[in-house]
Amino acid sequence: MASTVRVGIIGDFESSRRSHVATNESLRHAADQLAVQVETVWLPTPSLLGRHGLNALEAVDGLWAAPGSPYRSMDGALSAIRFARERDWPFVGT
Repeated sequence: MASTVRVGIIGDFESSRRSHVATNESLRHAADQLAVQVETVWLPTPSLLGRHGLNALEAVDGLWAAPGSPYRSMDGALSAIRFARERDWPFVGT
């Protein structure tokens, strides 16, 4: 049985943005090459403030700051990045 990796994507998903669709595709492609399952979880930036946001961040194995944004909530995006930095959580920013 393959392991499942949950990747939280910090960003406000829009299917019309090619970079957002490509983010999902690139994670699936990498997972296929590594023979693991991946679950992508888009984390809307306004939801990343407060206790609910902390719970959402703790529920994923790593974080990726989505490319091609402006974020709906820069405070939410920065809160998630701060979370990763202060807890030594796996993080990629593009």
